[in-house]
Amino acid sequence: MTALRTPTLDTLGLGSVLDLFKSGRLPVDPSSAVDALFGPASDRGSMVISGASGIVGAGKTMQFASRLLPYDVPIVALDFPGAPDGIGAKYAGLVSGFGRSQADAIMASIVRLAYDGKTLPDELTAMKPRFLLEAIPEILDVKRAHYDLFRGSFPDIEIRSVTSGFPARELGVGVAHPAFPHEINKVFEVVDGTPSDVTRLLWALGLIPIPVSDDWSFVLDVLFCGVTLAALRYHGATNMPYWKIDKFVRRLVGPNPFRAHDAIGAKGADFLTWSCLHHLSEEYGGLFTPTADLVERKETGQNWYPPNHFRPLVDWGLGAEGEAEFDAWIMGPLFQMTSLMLKENRGHLAHMNAIGELCAQFRKGILAVMRERGADAVRATVERYHEFVPEAAEGAWHPDTLEAIDTPEWQQLYVNAEHDGTIGVVTISRESYNWDVDAELNRALDWLVEAGIERVIVTGDFHLSTQMVGADTGEFFAAMEDPAAGLAITTSWTRTARRLHDDFRTSVAFVGGKRCLGGMLELLMHCHHLVAVDDARFGWPEVTLPVVPGMEACHWPLRRADDAGRRRILEMLLTGRPVKAGEALGWLVDRAAPMNEALAAAWELASTEGEDGRRPVESGALELADAIPTVPEADSPSMEAGREAIMNCVAEACRVPVADALEVQAKIAADFLAGPVCRKGAVGAEYAKTMRI
Repeated sequence: MTALRTPTLDTLGLGSVLDLFKSGRLPVDPSSAVDALFGPASDRGSMVISGASGIVGAGKTMQFASRLLPYDVPIVALDFPGAPDGIGAKYAGLVSGFGRSQADAIMASIVRLAYDGKTLPDELTAMKPRFLLEAIPEILDVKRAHYDLFRGSFPDIEIRSVTSGFPARELGVGVAHPAFPHEINKVFEVVDGTPSDVTRLLWALGLIPIPVSDDWSFVLDVLFCGVTLAALRYHGATNMPYWKIDKFVRRLVGPNPFRAHDAIGAKGADFLTWSCLHHLSEEYGGLFTPTADLVERKETGQNWYPPNHFRPLVDWGLGAEGEAEFDAWIMGPLFQMTSLMLKENRGHLAHMNAIGELCAQFRKGILAVMRERGADAVRATVERYHEFVPEAAEGAWHPDTLEAIDTPEWQQLYVNAEHDGTIGVVTISRESYNWDVDAELNRALDWLVEAGIERVIVTGDFHLSTQMVGADTGEFFAAMEDPAAGLAITTSWTRTARRLHDDFRTSVAFVGGKRCLGGMLELLMHCHHLVAVDDARFGWPEVTLPVVPGMEACHWPLRRADDAGRRRILEMLLTGRPVKAGEALGWLVDRAAPMNEALAAAWELASTEGEDGRRPVESGALELADAIPTVPEADSPSMEAGREAIMNCVAEACRVPVADALEVQAKIAADFLAGPVCRKGAVGAEYAKTMRI
């Protein structure tokens, strides 16, 4: 197997994605992973979550209880007597997500036990604890004593800490650091040396374990605490209110660091941020030194945001020079901190980049930002920051790491390719399509074409992208101001999608996650075949935003379906309602089956000579008179306007040959993005919230 860069799946000890398709099965299934950690069904042990009533503990109790319920693994929720009932507070969310009957079953699988912190309850022995997830306060001596307590009674128990800062070497146990919000975020930074049964279990349960090195604060909290510290230092220099700084940080990077602390719970979050920065500063110096206001608030727990009526609506602009200074204040330390993580090889570059997006609300991963700006600009930004904060220049700055910016590991953060000399596999590790994914996908396709590969499977990466949710609407912001920017998106992205149809003898799209929507579905529908797990959902929700699909949903799938299928496709476009893979057979999906059967089917199709079984693309003009569906009344005037625009796009793009339809649909979609209806919709609201300060 030859790969453009190291597959992230391989960092979990699970091989390559190409091997996965060749074997026709996943490398580990939930049942065997549960048996390996908790013992066989006849002698099943339990999972213990200590500190289970806290924010982290309660969230993870819900997450694991819901996933381990089918395997009869009891969850022991351990905490002090009188601890706030964090678990009970999650019940309403369970009912909303699973229904009352399933929520009751999940809660029934949780056994709550109290202890005094010095001795374990007698009842625990009968529960046969096999795995402890420790979520107690960030006090090193207390954590170590806690592990000794469990090991004294259960010598073979696996232990992982949810610590946000302490390395495993300090704790004496492995790390499984989860990201907020804890009941729904699937990401865990894991430190366990070689891939363990715990890491394999996380992956098999549909969670996202990301291996990181055993260094202080790993990756996530270097980034999150780092952007918070940058904002605090800017406040100290300018006295701009915290809430106003949040607005500028959100526009520049994505997160609202102060609002995030308040949402998590200011007292606890402030302490964790201070703790991470305190230990980082002891290890690396002035780059990480906490500010005086953070030191104060980690004791007081005071919120960073005032009540709304104390938040004046002032027009505090920055001007061109002010914007440049703000950029240096925020991005300078983030770039410098990232150089440190690169120097220490804290993780696979695609992992480090994804952590910022999946866990810290970065619109674009920090490595993707650095790549876009270029090494010289990154150096200049850090150097300007050093003029503001001279102590940050004293250490932990490694500009030499930028010399690798042109390597495949850095250039292919979101898209990888593998091949065996005959069949290639392209993996996309970002759930939403953006310009970075587009550029990387083109490079991956070029690499396969240059290698003489004529058969390709296009899929998620079975790791970081557990679903495909569509286009990144943040990329539409520029298009709302300039129709040319919208036309660049709708034209260029569509040309990339057409390569999947035109550049290979056989192309197979594979959808193995819960859903494939919007622009991602538009991308994959250009493959000659589309294979999916049978419970995957497909949809075009654009009409609900509203936007006009810009990558040929308004004509390409219609050209490959009969009248009945065209009617269903138009229903999807005009209502935004999804369909299951099994319901779309023959007109959108070509094969739907359980996971292992679907994998085998994709490999079979990619291996087959000839064009038998393909749904051909009608190349001429298309008549749709017999395919127009009757749909329910629109939910809002904006949705009705979206329907009219989509039907106009359908009519115009189907009226011309397929060779001309790309330009027709691209222009209509781009014009709608720049128009008043889109501005008043969900994308316009997000644009105003993010970009207009």
